[in-house]
Amino acid sequence: MGSSKMESTLEKIDFESDEESPLTLSQSAGAKQSFQFETSSHTSIPKFRTLRKLQFTAFHSVYVVLFKAKINVLLPFGPLAVLMHYMTGRHGWVFFFSLLGITPLAERLGYATEQLACYTGNTVGGLLNATFGNATEMIISIYALKNGMIRVVQQSLLGSILSNMLLVLGCAFFTGGIVHYPKVQRFNQTAAIVSSGLLLMAVMGILFPAVLHFTHTEVHFGKSELALSRFSSCIMLVAYASYLFFQLKSHANLYDSVDEERENNGDEPEEEDVPEITMWEAIAWLTILTLWVSVLSGYLVDAIQGASDSWNMPVSFISVILLPIVGNAAEHASAIMFAMKDKLDITLGVAIGSSTQISMFVIPFCVVVGWIMGQPMDLNFQLFETASLFITVLVVAFMLQEGTSNYFKGLMLILCYLIVAASFFVHIDNKSDDD
Repeated sequence: MGSSKMESTLEKIDFESDEESPLTLSQSAGAKQSFQFETSSHTSIPKFRTLRKLQFTAFHSVYVVLFKAKINVLLPFGPLAVLMHYMTGRHGWVFFFSLLGITPLAERLGYATEQLACYTGNTVGGLLNATFGNATEMIISIYALKNGMIRVVQQSLLGSILSNMLLVLGCAFFTGGIVHYPKVQRFNQTAAIVSSGLLLMAVMGILFPAVLHFTHTEVHFGKSELALSRFSSCIMLVAYASYLFFQLKSHANLYDSVDEERENNGDEPEEEDVPEITMWEAIAWLTILTLWVSVLSGYLVDAIQGASDSWNMPVSFISVILLPIVGNAAEHASAIMFAMKDKLDITLGVAIGSSTQISMFVIPFCVVVGWIMGQPMDLNFQLFETASLFITVLVVAFMLQEGTSNYFKGLMLILCYLIVAASFFVHIDNKSDDD
């Protein structure tokens, strides 16, 4: 013990003597002078570094959004569609290239929304994903409504609901079930039941004007149906606003994901997704992509009738099947990706949440916008389309009532969508012919 204390005191003495030596004093003085010289001569370094950092983040953001994804090889088809429109006027090719050009934009909209969702949380993230995923359909609908193409608006929005509930959700359940086989994937049953109830309410709002029309029981022929549609649309908008308050404020605890419950029970949490771009970069990209989608949507809508004539394909099939598949590219990619990560609550928030938003917000919103524009947009989607929606909502509601998912449920939903697509391929829309 005595020898160890002696060694430690000697080391302290040596250390202190080294610090107080004239050599070290001169070195430290020289170091101070050199530091003062460096600070006086390089005051612009922090500004230069921040500028370089901003440039680096900007280049990184452009690379991640525009070049990293393989689907971006389709981006040049957008400008090509504009050139084809002015140089050749062949509507079939303009429609086809516009379709290809909008596909990566819709997918990139979904990606930017996912990046933004990393900063907002699962519930708000799913809502944002559904909202910006539906931006394509809403923009196409407003352009078509402006041109008086009311049936295109109705059929494209109906097709978007059918595509989200059958194709998008079916592919997500199927891929998630195969990746996690033989595990049974689970999701929040309460949230799914609330969404199913909202979808049934939307079916009721769309069903009554069609029944009123086809039973010829209107008080004023042609006017009562339109008045009922506008009144029901206002009620549906109020219901959707109440649903948002219910989901985000008053009963937000009902929308806690199954993953959060696992963590609360002591299970190991999964690794959180790290955002690749900042929040403001995601907002900027959402704005840019939405503007470019709106430009291409105008050319797409103008070429629908010409594409139908040149391809000998019904307008109803183009509106119900082809347009929604492109518009739902964002939801499709997001839902499958989250299902593969066993995050089915976000998958349902994207797929079912998107269908709920279109049926309870976008369709009534288009009726109100048509009212302002002087266009007789109503909720009479015709008997064939309304029956397709009603049966689809029932099938999906039965699939969701257990709160579990597997690959067989996904396969059934995909096969149901194929039946719907084949039905619209052989369906003649008498309403559009009369118009």
